Amino acid sequence: MGEIDDAIERADRESFTRQPPKTLKGQIGYLLKQFGSAKAVAQEIGVTADSVNRYRRGARKHARPDAATKINDAVRARWQPQVRKRRQKQAATTRGITVETRARFKYTAPIGTTDDGRFRRLTIHLPPAYAQRLFDARNTGASDQHMRQIIAEGLKETYFHDGGARAMGLSDVTLNDIDYLDLDY
Repeated sequence: MGEIDDAIERADRESFTRQPPKTLKGQIGYLLKQFGSAKAVAQEIGVTADSVNRYRRGARKHARPDAATKINDAVRARWQPQVRKRRQKQAATTRGITVETRARFKYTAPIGTTDDGRFRRLTIHLPPAYAQRLFDARNTGASDQHMRQIIAEGLKETYFHDGGARAMGLSDVTLNDIDYLDLDY
């Protein structure tokens, strides 16, 4: 997963109305309901069906570290899908998305002005159209670079051009060297 995927995943987790199960037994029980069989869960997390049944019964209290990570990731990826879908729909139609980042912005500027890339710390609210483009790109498996470009275009319109009020000669904004990036919707 790329930086943008991680940021979207964090924003999704923040919207949960209930926290996912924390115990191994609870997590396996949830995955069994989702997948329907111990064999399917075992294939997903990379253990045997017998191990899954031991986790379910409580005969094994702890999974090995790599399996525990896979179990936790599988639960979080499937937890409250309707809540995720509703929040993303609201962001894409009415609310928009807030981007908080510290990154190096590079752009092409008119002759006589500087176009040196520099680190900026920005917290900008992007219109719903950019949220929709970002979610669509993520759902189609777009690269992290493509999703960065969508955010950069939104920042160009909203921050650099200020909706058409300034810096209209500025073009080709790119988002490089991300120190951190956080999304909220």
